Amino acid sequence: MILTKAQYEEIAQCLVSVPPTRQSLRKLKQRFPSQSQATLLSIFSQEYQKHIKRTHAKHHTPEAIESYYQRYLSGVGKNGAAPVLLELANEVDYAPSLMARIILERFLQGHEQTPPSKSVINSMLRDPSQIPDGVLANQVYQCIVNDCCYGPLVDCIKHAIGYEHEVLLRDLLLKKNLSFLGSDQAWSSIGMDLSRNWTATGKGASCSKPLSQQTLSPYATAQLDPEGPGREAGSNVTFLQYKLLATSALNFS
Repeated sequence: MILTKAQYEEIAQCLVSVPPTRQSLRKLKQRFPSQSQATLLSIFSQEYQKHIKRTHAKHHTPEAIESYYQRYLSGVGKNGAAPVLLELANEVDYAPSLMARIILERFLQGHEQTPPSKSVINSMLRDPSQIPDGVLANQVYQCIVNDCCYGPLVDCIKHAIGYEHEVLLRDLLLKKNLSFLGSDQAWSSIGMDLSRNWTATGKGASCSKPLSQQTLSPYATAQLDPEGPGREAGSNVTFLQYKLLATSALNFS
């Protein structure tokens, strides 16, 4: 079913009044049964990320951080097993995983007297068992598994989906005997020489881009072959467009 702009705006408006939980997604599906769950989840994620970006700064003021931390301590002091952090995140309308990061960073700073490194925090968020406080570890874990848009669990899901798409594309290219350079090979080349140009060739498409530390992907831009169907030489496309073009090139083999 094609989603109209009016339908998108209706769904987006509905999201304003619901917390970012799986229960809200179920309610959204009940209200818009004609839309697929993937469509609703995509809109949910986009709109929620816009909201988080707009409100991010106010949650990171020293006053807000100290207020959240004291409320966390008060909550777990009454009942350490209750989802204190998760409920706090939902109450102030902030992503649970990001709230967990705020409290974890404040906790570590209080115990070590120095700001913890980002790598340490990321490692503890990925594996809460590393957190030296059992109650906080459980609170962080609850936030991570109940966050639909942020956190290490969501990142793993995104990476898994991206890898699955790459595998499908690779199998199609192999089946059609089209030459290509896999992402693992490309990143290996980057590691050996960041200044080298990365090149991939296939029927109707080729890629070339000087690489740097800031390059997000070896497929960052693509330049189409002048003989490629329906395109002019020198036109640049994104990584996603390149993947789509590489897939569509199968029709011309």
